[in-house]
Amino acid sequence: MAAAGDCTSGVRSVAEAANKAAAHCWTALVGGCDSTSRSSLILTLHDLSAATAGSAHYRRVAEAECRIDEAVREGDGAEFAEAFVGYDQAVATVLSRLRSTPA
Repeated sequence: MAAAGDCTSGVRSVAEAANKAAAHCWTALVGGCDSTSRSSLILTLHDLSAATAGSAHYRRVAEAECRIDEAVREGDGAEFAEAFVGYDQAVATVLSRLRSTPA
């Protein structure tokens, strides 16, 4: 069980970084700014998606990441919010599966 816990902990720290980056990106989108927070979110999300690699749900996570990337590039706040809900759900599913998988 320790191995699953270590894996979950690593994904959790990347998820926390992604959450912080998302908040900054959302602020930039709402404010109409073209800040570095918009591009840094994509890099952070890519790290989080990579941390879920090997999971049966990786494809879903990667597709949701692409939707967020597109929304950020277009500056579409509504699409960003909708895409992020899908991304959160996909990552939460992966974390849930990691926790329930015996070492």
